[in-house]
Amino acid sequence: MVEIKEIWTKKTLIGLGLGQFLSLLVTSTGFTSSELARKGINAPTSQSFLNYVLLAVVYGGVMLYQRPALKAKWYYYLLLALVDVEANFLVVKAYQYTSLTSVMLLDCWAIPCVLLLTWIFLKTKYRFKKITGVVICIIGVVMVVFSDVHANDRAAGGSNPVKGDLIVIAGATLYAVSNVSEEFLVKNADRTELMSFLGFFGAIISAIQIAILERGELKSIQWSAGAIAPFLGFAIAMFLFYSLVPILLKTNGSAMFNLSLLTSDMWAVVIRIFAYHEKVDWLYFLAFATTAVGLVIYSMREKDRKEQDSAEVADEEEAGGSLGGGRAIAETSTKV
Repeated sequence: MVEIKEIWTKKTLIGLGLGQFLSLLVTSTGFTSSELARKGINAPTSQSFLNYVLLAVVYGGVMLYQRPALKAKWYYYLLLALVDVEANFLVVKAYQYTSLTSVMLLDCWAIPCVLLLTWIFLKTKYRFKKITGVVICIIGVVMVVFSDVHANDRAAGGSNPVKGDLIVIAGATLYAVSNVSEEFLVKNADRTELMSFLGFFGAIISAIQIAILERGELKSIQWSAGAIAPFLGFAIAMFLFYSLVPILLKTNGSAMFNLSLLTSDMWAVVIRIFAYHEKVDWLYFLAFATTAVGLVIYSMREKDRKEQDSAEVADEEEAGGSLGGGRAIAETSTKV
């Protein structure tokens, strides 16, 4: 009963559900990016530009209306925006060289980076149960690597898989820095402030990068409905993704966020099954189930030693009928 209560808490359910919705959004951005790459459109920064504009307009408008005092220095958001823009640039760029599945799998490199960064800078402690959940999640992803579907996908996709994989790893590292920074800011500043400044500085940096790197590419694109639709779909999915990420970061942390995204590859397979009627290897389903189990284990709450000691003393005081002792323990628990 104790274990069930630890799993099915409100925080856990929200974290798992929101994490999977974000994973679906990542899958949709992957499909739109892959579709643009197949059409020969190579404009990774331009794809993200509209998302930053939407963030700046929507959340910036809220800030202008409320006029709150800033809770963090503006240059923190500038540095965050720079890292975030380049992370998006690198990962979207990788679709020009490697396959959709490779990008999604190699994105898991962000997980050990996040664990290391949160441990160093946010002083996050990962006990045995958390580490076990992480390992099980990664095992689920490794299963996909050995499936026949994945092997065929890698063989068929990309003009330079090695180059594309290295670009993904670089982008995943920057994503880890961005996620941990966002977790710190959303817990110590304000979500609306974070989104508005990230959108504002992200749009400026993206516009400069587009003018330098992608102006010629944009002029050469034949802007038909087939080209516009993936751009808009990518922007809308990214806007929803960016809007919801801070909620998960604040409640469950950046490690849980990155673990949730591991299922994006599995969701891509589900979409292929129902939308394109493709047959997939059974190992995909086992991988999805394994990753889901790892997420649940990671989400389970672990009591630290102080909480356990307080609970044991509280039980002893309750058994002895000491009202004053119980009150003191309650005060101690509140302070902890």
